[in-house]
Amino acid sequence: MGTPQATTARVKAGPAEERQDVVRAARSVFAREGWAHTTIAAVAEEADLEPDTVGHYFKDKEQLLLSVLLDSSASVAAALTVVAENHLGEVTDLEQDLAALGRAWLSPLTDFPEHFAIVRHIGAEVTRLPAGVLEMWQTAGPRQAQRELARRLEAIARQGLLDIPDAGHAAGRFAQLVSGPAVQRSFHGALPLPDYEIDALITGGVRDFVRLFSPAPTR
Repeated sequence: MGTPQATTARVKAGPAEERQDVVRAARSVFAREGWAHTTIAAVAEEADLEPDTVGHYFKDKEQLLLSVLLDSSASVAAALTVVAENHLGEVTDLEQDLAALGRAWLSPLTDFPEHFAIVRHIGAEVTRLPAGVLEMWQTAGPRQAQRELARRLEAIARQGLLDIPDAGHAAGRFAQLVSGPAVQRSFHGALPLPDYEIDALITGGVRDFVRLFSPAPTR
């Protein structure tokens, strides 16, 4: 097993398109098989390449998994940045706008199904994953999305609509209270929930979030 430093190092450079084909193929295989059962040979077959060609770009399975996670996590984080911009750019009704944000925050579950299939495998294989992979993935994906959400919530607080001493903490609570229940109950999108159940979970979560961060009444 390589070190986190070795994991991030790239081996010989090659055509960008072929390398990206390997990443796409690996994402599909990791989504189906998980970390333990994925092999370089299976990735090569998925990409319609020779195993030596995969090895030209990625020295081992660890490096390949990290590349897949960083690539797909960046896509998910970028999508959530757009979601935050679209729903919190201008707030007209705080609870309605936060509820709309909560629903849209779930859209990556269906827009990036392979990524969240890998996330489900990670949950089952967490103790077997290479050192450093989880931390790098969290930094590139979930934490990046949470930072953007925190920035938007901070702007709402400046308008006096919320009392948020720590925007990062508030963003974490939003994820926990508003989007988290639907993510957990659907097992990261594996078992889609009916719309009425999602609406109930989000509405209740928003109510709790607003109650938690409501400004103190003026005297």
